[in-house]
Amino acid sequence: MKTFIVIKTSGKARAGELHTVHGTVLTPVLCPVGTQASVKTLTPDEVRGLGMQMILANTYHLYLRPGIETIEKHGGLHKFMNWDGTILTDSGGYQVFSLAKLSKVDDNGVTFRSHIDGSIHTLTPELAVQYQESLGSDIAMVLDHVPANDESRERVYAAMLRTHAWAARCLQAHRRRDQSLYAIVQGGVFPELREQSAKVLTAMGFDGFAIGGLSIGEPKQITFEIVGQTAAMLPADKPRYLMGVGAPEDIFEGITRGIDIFDCALPTRVARNGALYTKTGRIDILNARHKEQTAPLEDDCDCYACRHFSAGYLHHLFRSQELLAYRLATIHNLAFMQRMIVMIRQSILGGSFEKVKADFMSHYRPTDENTRLDQKKKWLEAREKQAPG
Repeated sequence: MKTFIVIKTSGKARAGELHTVHGTVLTPVLCPVGTQASVKTLTPDEVRGLGMQMILANTYHLYLRPGIETIEKHGGLHKFMNWDGTILTDSGGYQVFSLAKLSKVDDNGVTFRSHIDGSIHTLTPELAVQYQESLGSDIAMVLDHVPANDESRERVYAAMLRTHAWAARCLQAHRRRDQSLYAIVQGGVFPELREQSAKVLTAMGFDGFAIGGLSIGEPKQITFEIVGQTAAMLPADKPRYLMGVGAPEDIFEGITRGIDIFDCALPTRVARNGALYTKTGRIDILNARHKEQTAPLEDDCDCYACRHFSAGYLHHLFRSQELLAYRLATIHNLAFMQRMIVMIRQSILGGSFEKVKADFMSHYRPTDENTRLDQKKKWLEAREKQAPG
């Protein structure tokens, strides 16, 4: 049986079915991020109740804490976190290069210092596959070398070649037939490198393909130029995964270019900071204008937060730093994103995707580009400060 089937297209947008041991995932799909085997503030039942079909967990973080062997003793990642749906695990390559205080890379793999306790570890392509097989995820990712967005073409080229070599080793090491293995196309913001990477990796015969190394500081216009060029070079009968992208407007742009799978911590992360999605854009619930708002955040939102509480109450919870604030905000943002994804899929099936996109974007006000880049920079700096020296 094929693991992925394209059911209908509308332009380059695709509606499909992704078949896994833990169920069929309807695409396009957005994966909430459960980095450490938990979607922050929510139970698995709540995540499922929102209509989420697949979540992402991170091998780097789970390897460091609680440890792969511990999760194995619990019967694998699905049982450990009590999630009966599909799980995609990232190999941890991005975290090694962006989060570890010290990392040294060579052709064999990468040696890094844990951001938790400073201990030294080594990660090779073979170990990345072994750990993900032990976790028992439905979709595993190869180990890739992720260059910074401002690296020279020479360094990006070298990282791309290493990614190709590592991908071949991951494919050779992969043994689980009930787990798909996806390659990751690299090449930075250089179209000719992306084309080379796509050609090399698609020739290897992976189950799916991801576009990595984007949305890490470059302007969005460049991001989606590269996404469009790269997606067009990937097999039409394999799933296409855009890593780390999940703002509402970016989901539309990715789907417009043929992307099937997205993951991003943004909806849950900004929720915990009081940034909530609405049809007209992201609002700051901490703003004083919401204090006297007796209506729900959105009248036509069917999420638990909007069905039971006023925007004024959410404002109060955040001002008081009550833990319930983070739960309700997370529920609202994920519900917003899932409704949007369902609407998009239905529009593709009905042949009206471009009309639905135009209507959505005529009302939705994206976050200012400079503000977005500044927020991203502050988040990365804050995350680095949490790591021990």
